Amino acid sequence: MKEQQAEARAKWRGLIAEQQQSGKSVAGFCQERGLGTGQFYEWKKRLRETGPVPFVEVAVKPAARAVVAQVGPGSAIEVQLKSGHRLVVGPGFDAQHLRALLGVLESEA
Repeated sequence: MKEQQAEARAKWRGLIAEQQQSGKSVAGFCQERGLGTGQFYEWKKRLRETGPVPFVEVAVKPAARAVVAQVGPGSAIEVQLKSGHRLVVGPGFDAQHLRALLGVLESEA
């Protein structure tokens, strides 16, 4: 049950962030995605009351010379979270899906 709640929170965090970045009205955004505006505002309030989402610390480490030579357009990016989780993000990833995944992983910490 706790996992479902974490997934729902991550989903709605992603949707709220996506709406804010889109510049669209809440009504227009919700209509495009088949969401109820009342539900959207309820989740926005619920997430605001639980406090802001903590930032995830990111450390940039120098890569070995051989790895740098292989990095280029179309290469994957590896992200290591403070919790020890590692994510490999391939080219053309879905930002909303990544936000949802990060929300779930952050809630486990």
